[in-house]
Amino acid sequence: MNATLPGPAPRLTVEDLSVHYGGVCAVSNIGFTVEPGQSVGVIGANGAGKTSTLKALMGLVPRTSGRITLGGTDLSRAKARDMVRHGIGYVPEGRHVFPGLPVEKNLLLGAYARAWNKEVHQQLDEIYDLFPVLGEMRHRLAGALSGGQQQMLAMGRALMSRPRLLILDEPSMGLSPKLVGSILDVLLRLRDEGLSLLLVEQNAKLTFGVTSHCIVMENGEAAMAGSSAELSHDPRVREVYLGL
Repeated sequence: MNATLPGPAPRLTVEDLSVHYGGVCAVSNIGFTVEPGQSVGVIGANGAGKTSTLKALMGLVPRTSGRITLGGTDLSRAKARDMVRHGIGYVPEGRHVFPGLPVEKNLLLGAYARAWNKEVHQQLDEIYDLFPVLGEMRHRLAGALSGGQQQMLAMGRALMSRPRLLILDEPSMGLSPKLVGSILDVLLRLRDEGLSLLLVEQNAKLTFGVTSHCIVMENGEAAMAGSSAELSHDPRVREVYLGL
């Protein structure tokens, strides 16, 4: 499946991003980059600020401060719809599919920012190749799908925009080990095809298996950062996040 837009993916740069909810600081001056074709993971405990970081990046919650650029374009004030038009796909925590619509219509909604032509319908076949169960259930209401199938649908919907960077928030949450393995296989396939990935996960093993670089968040800050291979062998990370 060619999930990417023509040409190389742009470089995402996040600098000094902060988020406050009322008087509470959820994210404090975090910064990172996602290079073209790179896969970056963010791990941390509940409440560490992972989801707030992604939501602020996507323009879904107000950014207290910070600068976001994509391929040199300043998106610091951009809303979520603008992010999609600039080539960023987003798979939210909790899937958020449209339960009263069939699978296929959910997928087509992911292409809202694209010109409506035969390529959109051709891409449906690519999504069904990536997730065969969605093809089998294309006329079934999304609300009737299992949690794992809904996760596949949320990923397929984001890919319908043909992103050059795909952001995923807790894609393995609530899934059985078998389904987690299926999601891992898809992410590896997308990564190997050159799609840039930014992955937030509590499942550190999955994250280290997919990404080349990783950030460990604690209390809204980046406590550690480095290559996924190095962090996976760090004694503290192994004890806290891998249970070893």
